[in-house]
Amino acid sequence: MNPRSMLRSVIVPWAMAPVVFAAALATQMAVPSDARADGSLNVLTWCDHEDPTLLQPFEAANGVKVNFKDISSTAQILAVLGQSKPGDWDVVVMDQTDTGRLAKMGMLSALDAKDYPFADIPAEIANPKLSSLDGVLYTVPEKFGYNTVAYDKSVVSDDVMSDIEAPWDPKYKNKVAVYDYYVPEIQYVALAIGKDPTAITDADLPAIKDKLAALKANAAMVGDVTPVQQALATGAVDILVGGGEWVTAGLAKDKPNLTYIIPKQGGIRWQQGLGVFATSKQKDLGVKFIQYILSPDGQAKLATSSCYWGMPANSKASLTADQKAILRWDDQPGYIKVSYPYLQMTPEMDQKLQALWAEVMQGK
Repeated sequence: MNPRSMLRSVIVPWAMAPVVFAAALATQMAVPSDARADGSLNVLTWCDHEDPTLLQPFEAANGVKVNFKDISSTAQILAVLGQSKPGDWDVVVMDQTDTGRLAKMGMLSALDAKDYPFADIPAEIANPKLSSLDGVLYTVPEKFGYNTVAYDKSVVSDDVMSDIEAPWDPKYKNKVAVYDYYVPEIQYVALAIGKDPTAITDADLPAIKDKLAALKANAAMVGDVTPVQQALATGAVDILVGGGEWVTAGLAKDKPNLTYIIPKQGGIRWQQGLGVFATSKQKDLGVKFIQYILSPDGQAKLATSSCYWGMPANSKASLTADQKAILRWDDQPGYIKVSYPYLQMTPEMDQKLQALWAEVMQGK
């Protein structure tokens, strides 16, 4: 997430127990600023990195304990760091689009590209614009996916959903849910009005606002991950704007009628990265952790996390044939080419987009 600062939990009953457990465990394992345990690696992370099946092989191989605190946005990363002592945290999972922002603040340690399998990562995913600043590498891509449109194909046809305008059609009024995350959703709306979603300007905002308001008027709900996933899975809505494989892949066996598509106009691509904090006293161990996550076995476990599925960055991830089929492995080169990464913004534009979203979609 993310999926990403966006991806928080799975939603069907059989999956709720691991999510509740992970959330409780994250709270228990949060590292207080005045007590750092020896033989540990402290990670600010999203829920997909909290599975014991992912962490235990690294812990056993290195004789350490991975402590983690669950975060969901760059803003939360900054908030946690503001309440911690330098060196409390070692590794961070983040939206790669924010790499430059944190690097400029001096928060990330420079990394050596030779330490990571960049030759096995698609060029678009390894884009240095997302991972580097001034030619210096600060984060490594690990997982990606799409904020596009998910839907119930037993109710809505693939042909209809191949047009980005479908969720605005009056015949779907009150059968549409909108994922409540302003960055990819505003970019998706920009695509719908023919704008470059990676180069949104002040001049684009009035038209984006009008299109967003029209989407809100057609929607039954605007909600966080769990409510909108539940609405789609239970049939309360037929279309989820902002959905993708992170919604449907983990439900494939029980809900084969749920799918997603990238419309002919394109979609938005989320992408997670791993970095090491500049103040970490365990930078070497932090690098080892990133190397493990980027290994074929680590990538397979991360891609199929009980929290949410997504595409591994490493093309050599040791996924099964069934897992690859669910993730649409063979379609990824085409999907990548017609999708756009998250917007890289100035703080000023970020504030404007947040304010626009709050006014139109949240009534603030």
